[in-house]
Amino acid sequence: MTINNSRLGVVDSLRGFAIVSIMLLHNLEHFDFYFTPSNLPAWMIKLDTGIWESLFFLFSGKSYAIFALLFGLTFFIQSNNQEKKGKDFRGRFAWRMVLLLLFGLINSAFYQGDILTIYAIIGFFLIPVLKLNNKLVFWTALILMLQPFEWFNLIFSIQHPEYRVTDPRSWFYFGKMGEYITGDSLARTIAGNLTNGKTAVLLWTWENGRVFQTLSLFMFGMLAGRKALFSKSESNSRFWRKALIIASVLFIPLFIAKSGIQGWISNEIITQPILTMVTSWSNMAFMTLLVSGFILLYQTSVFSRILSVLEPIGQMSLSNYILQSVMGSFIYYGFGLGLYQYTGATYSLVIGIVLAVLQGYFSFWWMKHHKHGPLEAIWHNATWIGSR
Repeated sequence: MTINNSRLGVVDSLRGFAIVSIMLLHNLEHFDFYFTPSNLPAWMIKLDTGIWESLFFLFSGKSYAIFALLFGLTFFIQSNNQEKKGKDFRGRFAWRMVLLLLFGLINSAFYQGDILTIYAIIGFFLIPVLKLNNKLVFWTALILMLQPFEWFNLIFSIQHPEYRVTDPRSWFYFGKMGEYITGDSLARTIAGNLTNGKTAVLLWTWENGRVFQTLSLFMFGMLAGRKALFSKSESNSRFWRKALIIASVLFIPLFIAKSGIQGWISNEIITQPILTMVTSWSNMAFMTLLVSGFILLYQTSVFSRILSVLEPIGQMSLSNYILQSVMGSFIYYGFGLGLYQYTGATYSLVIGIVLAVLQGYFSFWWMKHHKHGPLEAIWHNATWIGSR
């Protein structure tokens, strides 16, 4: 495979890895419509459970984190390229986020769990930090990663342990999904996804600390770009080896705490914010483990050839992300094939693998003949509309 030297192959391959792992998880979830088929044999139920737990352990909360980290890296690369030309990228970036929001709304029509709209909104907060020095950006990102709002909730809950825990508000809206997902009307599904579904996802994002986490990762990605950490060098290899070791050491106690906190503290009003924080940190530790491990493997000649297969998928991440939503909703929702009724985790994983392979072949063919992916070309041209 010929690698475009104007891009970092490891970054595109890592982004492709995130897209494929997201694809697999979305298939297991029936694209946000959780449903367990009835009358499955005992061996299939056991296999489904093993696959579900394994893939969610590996990728849930981690794949999107990789995506967010690379989003911040891309922001740096684009702004730095314009700075070298004596231009300020901040205005164009704001317009670029408006365009991303439109792409996200299109994607949300088919898949309510879309992250593009969320990234577009949170992306505006990168604009004021672009000119800040590295130390200030780092400490801001670290404070955000510590989940300040959940610390406020924890202090409040300790002071008021008598408060009764209520269900998260997002549950109410998620509970209404069956009213339109299972039906045979595409128009009703789109309307439901853009109203009820979008409300559910936005609430869930806030309730699970994803807003602060995402902005933090945007900033850490920007810092990684400033430090050129994704370029191949001995010093960078040492950095990623240290990151791999530290992340591995931190993940173990964090995962144990996440799994046991509800048994250690009986008061749910206190455990709720702690669980949100520890889950977020556990996911970040494992994400760092995945990223550092991927980069170190990519630096070897053998694994570089294997992992670079993911590069075209990553170069077309926007197109592939939206395409998988369109295909997935047709496969699983009522307006299409309605396979949510029949596919457990095993069958859904097989479907996801087939779709990922098809996207890989399509991406390879497309990038062999074009400079950008189909939606990437539209986004690029629209970003620079009116410029010379």
